[in-house]
Amino acid sequence: MKRRDFITLVGGAAAAWPLAARAQQREKMRRIGVLMNLAADDPVSQARMNAFVQALQQSGWTDGVNVRIDTRWAAADPERFRRYATELVALAPDVILASTSPSVAAVQQASHAVPIVFANVTDPVGQGFVESLARPGGNTTGFSVYEYGIGPKWLELLKEVAPGVQRVAVLRDAALVAGGGLLGAIQGVAPSFGVEVSPLGVRDASEIERGITGFADRSNGGLIVLASPLTAFHREPIIALAAKHRLPAVYPFRYFVGAGGLVSYGADATDLYRRAAGYVDRILKGEKPADLPVQAPTKYELVINLKTAKALGIDVPPTLLARADEVIE
Repeated sequence: MKRRDFITLVGGAAAAWPLAARAQQREKMRRIGVLMNLAADDPVSQARMNAFVQALQQSGWTDGVNVRIDTRWAAADPERFRRYATELVALAPDVILASTSPSVAAVQQASHAVPIVFANVTDPVGQGFVESLARPGGNTTGFSVYEYGIGPKWLELLKEVAPGVQRVAVLRDAALVAGGGLLGAIQGVAPSFGVEVSPLGVRDASEIERGITGFADRSNGGLIVLASPLTAFHREPIIALAAKHRLPAVYPFRYFVGAGGLVSYGADATDLYRRAAGYVDRILKGEKPADLPVQAPTKYELVINLKTAKALGIDVPPTLLARADEVIE
């Protein structure tokens, strides 16, 4: 080989090295879209997002280093769910974390190809998000929050803490399919508990206030609040209305009781986001959502607020207190 040709070859290779290195860096930077159901400044939403990010870091993914996380906060607004889902899909992420059912529905409508990992979803099969729990099929899998069988458990708890309750309002987001299934499960066992069930399907804050106030016109009432972005977003007015009208109430998550609610029983939802990071990690490493089974919660919490019980004139049975995972005094 002539000296001039050798120098040209070496020089060309040397110039190519930085380009190859830069290309490799670009290949390493992956992209995750996140569509959260609540507002960015909501402490509950922040805790869930922090759990997700920390679990990703434990798997070797650090935002700004080898992955970029694009987050949108829907604040329980149906239009924002749709708009932000479209925005996230347009960014061509490797995977999207979808928080609660409205997020999943919006992202699935925006794309049938982008891998989706959901958290905090009720009945993903019944809602059409996956084909089955064991074999999700398609581009979606994740972590469900509870089965319909928890509905009768909420009614049992309400009667245990307030035996005099004869009428029960079930507050739910009228737009969510899963809410209808839970309502049906509660109605199915209501006669055995000697109670009359009143469905309160609501769509906004004004309907929540009208529904609870109207129900409270008669005595011996109690309240069961179903999980949804709507009820989570408006939890403080709901809790305040229950206190104002002296309605014993059962809620789906601990944060309701931490904000002044009476009793909650449900999954540790923050843990679902931590576990969802594991599926995101596996998808980033090449696995397909269709091959990852939908998983159920592993942690359930019974939480009682004794201060609220006292304000309502309720003596919580010692047997119930003994079963509680946490008692707020």
